[in-house]
Amino acid sequence: MGWGRLDVSTCNYEQPWTDFRRWRLLVNDGGRHTWHFLKTDNENEEWQQNTVDKYWAGLDIFSLTDGHWPGEYGGPMFLLPGLVIGSYITKMPFKEEERLEMIRYLFNLANKDDGGWGIHIEGHSTVFGTGLNYVALRLLGVDAEHPVCVKARGCTGIPAWGKFWLSLLNVYDWAGNNPVPPELWLLPDWIPFHPHRWWIHTRNVYIPMSYLYGVRFQAEENDLILSLRQTTTSIYWPSQCNNICSADLYAPHSTLFEFIMGILSTYELCAIPPIRRRATQRAYELVVQEDENTAYQTLGPVSKMFNQSYKMHMIKRQDFMWLGPEGLRMTGTNGSQLWDLAFITQALAETGLAEDEENQGDLIKALGMNPKHYNTQEQGYTVTDCTGEGLKAVLYLQGLSFTPKLISERRLCDAVDTMLSLQNSNGGFASYELVRAPHILEALNPAEVFECTTSVITSLAIFRKQYPHYLKGNTLQTAIRYLHAAQKPHGGWVGSWGICFTYAAMFALESLSLVGETYTTSSYSKKACEFLIEKQREDGGWGESYKDGSWAQEAIEGVFNKTCAISYPNFKFSFPIWMLGKADKYIRDRKGSNGHAHKGNGHVA
Repeated sequence: MGWGRLDVSTCNYEQPWTDFRRWRLLVNDGGRHTWHFLKTDNENEEWQQNTVDKYWAGLDIFSLTDGHWPGEYGGPMFLLPGLVIGSYITKMPFKEEERLEMIRYLFNLANKDDGGWGIHIEGHSTVFGTGLNYVALRLLGVDAEHPVCVKARGCTGIPAWGKFWLSLLNVYDWAGNNPVPPELWLLPDWIPFHPHRWWIHTRNVYIPMSYLYGVRFQAEENDLILSLRQTTTSIYWPSQCNNICSADLYAPHSTLFEFIMGILSTYELCAIPPIRRRATQRAYELVVQEDENTAYQTLGPVSKMFNQSYKMHMIKRQDFMWLGPEGLRMTGTNGSQLWDLAFITQALAETGLAEDEENQGDLIKALGMNPKHYNTQEQGYTVTDCTGEGLKAVLYLQGLSFTPKLISERRLCDAVDTMLSLQNSNGGFASYELVRAPHILEALNPAEVFECTTSVITSLAIFRKQYPHYLKGNTLQTAIRYLHAAQKPHGGWVGSWGICFTYAAMFALESLSLVGETYTTSSYSKKACEFLIEKQREDGGWGESYKDGSWAQEAIEGVFNKTCAISYPNFKFSFPIWMLGKADKYIRDRKGSNGHAHKGNGHVA
């Protein structure tokens, strides 16, 4: 294990650089999944490769393991550089096999035309993606003169997170960053712009950033860092604070933003040392609390690598590393275990496939997973849509003839109460926490997510049928009004986690149908159905792209914050099974009611 030069000059990066027959996916501890390379023949013999290992490595087929369906959650191209840079700074080594497969992944994902990388695997090349991934390759041991590196040089105009990572690495000057003052944590909580009011994914990245900025942390100089710094010796750093390449500029800086940054920059010239020390101490306390509350998984991969201390983060770092045919990547969280599990189990339950004897044992194991978190119980963050989908899955599974009742009515009611506590005043449901900031900040704060509201509506509607005595009031009505208001003039809705209108319409129409609003009874449902019919393609299917509505089959499935695509590879299992099964059941029921016979193994004749 370690760092240092690797000779990859003559390697064919389209083929694995390690023996994929020696990689194993370990699934344990309530859904944790980590990849391990077995070096010895004895290890390889004692721990046999199964079909899950083979499938995700691109070797074979897929199956269920401990009760959840493991899967990749990759796509963003700015995560792996954070993993590499953060590990290099803190001297956390990688195995040589891990380094080789990370290099191969970056080689495989480089833009074939210009040699750069984008913000995600299907995006155009950006300075953010290209600059950080070039640095990552150099740290992983690739020579500066390798053809892939030669094409990718240059970091002028890199966005804020890129400037920050490079400053930590000591190849960019802190004077080239807009301030990230930790003193904001010392402000009274009632102040409208206090960081505790920010959206959680913004806030949790800002916490460690403010600490690191406050102490002006920099990696120790060495020959490699000095080599990376060579091209920056003549830069006037303050001029770089707001210098962002046009290819990277999703939302241009406002005059107000640059005015505020100017004030904060002036403050940095006269920051009071005792106040700065107290502020950095407060930020550090919050970092420790986040680490301990999430068992060092943290909310997401960016804050995780900014948070890094040594021992526990090195152990849990493995949870974010995923092996695939292109190589080893970093994922968007430590997985999407509950999310995938909920959809697949609902698909099996609603289609009748759950009653097949060969599926029953797997579904009993699936019932044992916790129904409130996006990924694993130890990570601990409750999300409304995950709670809703998990609750639906439990209600369906415990309604089957063969399953034990592992989740009590009290725990089901607790899940309902959790969701109800996160309904905003406009009827919509927040993702992690209620909206707490004034409107001027909420314009930049994606705290309320469309799919969260639809997941809550569907789960509460199903829960109410089974437990009519518990759910009172007009919660569903106010949520439905929010859904009505969110519908676009063309009849669709904008999805926040998936791409995009088709995905959102699926959730919305299910929600409306469960409260009695259908094509024949609701103008909203009718308009949405007509929108879908209008967008149906000549081959009978639907499809769209984060770019222009013309995705090819098997293109990337998800998106977050409307800017970065992310992979949900298990969707190609759950949704086709789900919808084909429902269509089959619908047609069989129609034929049965009309006196037509059906034959065979339960499928339409």
